[in-house]
Amino acid sequence: MRRGLGFVVMAMITAATAYAQSDHYTPGAFNIRDLALPPVPGLYGAVYNYGYLTNDLKDSNGDQVNSVTITGPGGRLSTTINVKTKVDLYALIPAVIWVPKAKILDATYALFVAPTFANASLSASLSRVDGAGLNAAKAQFNVGDTFVAPLWLDWSGKHYDIGLNYGFYIPTGKYTINTYNVPIVGPVRVAAADNVGLGFWENQTQYIYYYYPWADKRMAIQNALTWEIDEKTRGFDLTQGQYVTWNWGVSEYLPLKKDQSVLGELGAAGYGNFQVSDNTGTDARNPGNLERAFAAGVQVGVTIPKKLIVFNFKWMHEFEVVNRFEGTVLTLSLTARL
Repeated sequence: MRRGLGFVVMAMITAATAYAQSDHYTPGAFNIRDLALPPVPGLYGAVYNYGYLTNDLKDSNGDQVNSVTITGPGGRLSTTINVKTKVDLYALIPAVIWVPKAKILDATYALFVAPTFANASLSASLSRVDGAGLNAAKAQFNVGDTFVAPLWLDWSGKHYDIGLNYGFYIPTGKYTINTYNVPIVGPVRVAAADNVGLGFWENQTQYIYYYYPWADKRMAIQNALTWEIDEKTRGFDLTQGQYVTWNWGVSEYLPLKKDQSVLGELGAAGYGNFQVSDNTGTDARNPGNLERAFAAGVQVGVTIPKKLIVFNFKWMHEFEVVNRFEGTVLTLSLTARL
C-alpha cells in the first residue's frame, strides 16, 4: 500500500488563529499523513476546507470569561465590559506542492505554497456593566496571510519518514486597526474584529517523524513538532511570544477493494499547542498568562493510490484550554497529482 499524499496546510488558516490563538500555525488543519512527502515526483494540488466553532473563551485558570476590564493610559481609569462571543469561522486553502526528481542530502525535496481565504465571522455582544452598551458584528470573506515553505526535506525508509520543513508566513491578509472611544477610559486602539490577516511575518520550523510497523505502510504513527518565531505586529509595539506545537496521530489503511485499488483510512489524531514565551513590547498585555490548548479527534478518508487522489474528513475537539478560545475543528480536504 502507498502512504497518503503529503500535503499540509501548515496552518495557513491565519483567520482561525486570529480568534482561536495568536499565532499563524493551526495544528488541527492538516491530516495525519500529510507531513510525509508524496511518493512520486510531480506537481500536486490540494483544497482544504476548515471550520472552527466555539462559544467558549477561557482565562488563565481555564474558566469561562464573561467580562473584561479595559484600562486607560497610565492605568488611572478603567471600565468593565461584559462579553458574549460566538465564533463560526470558515477558511478555504488552495495549496500547491512541487516535488522534483532531484534530491538534497539524499532526501526528497519539495516546495510548498498556500494562500488563504477566510470568512472571519465574529458575532459579539459587548456591554458596559452600567448598561450603556457597545455592540459589534463583523463578517466577511477575504484574503488571509500566505504560507511559503521553500525547504521541505523528507528522508524515507521502509519503516520511517523523517522530515524537516522551514517556511514563513507573509502578511498578505486584510489587516486594519480601529480606534474606539471607550467611556471613562478614552481612545483605545485595537486590531479590527473582521481582520483575516494577523499583521506580522513569522518563521516556522517543523520536525517530523513517522513510524510504519509494516513495510507496506498500512499503519502510520505520526509525531511532529512545530516551532514559531514572530516579527513585530504592524501598527503596535508588540511581538507575539514563541509557540511550540506537538501533533500526534495513528492512521490505518483498510482495503475497500480486493485489489487494493481503493483504500479506506481510519485514524485518531490530536495536538498540544503551547505558548512558551511572553509577548513583548509596550502594547503587550498580561505577562505570564501564556496560551495552551489540547485537542483530540478522529479522521476518516478514501485514497486511490494509482491516481494519487486522497479525500479526508476530520473532527477534533479542544480541551484543557487556557487564555484563548476552546472550540471544535472540522476539516474536509481533497488532494491529487496534477
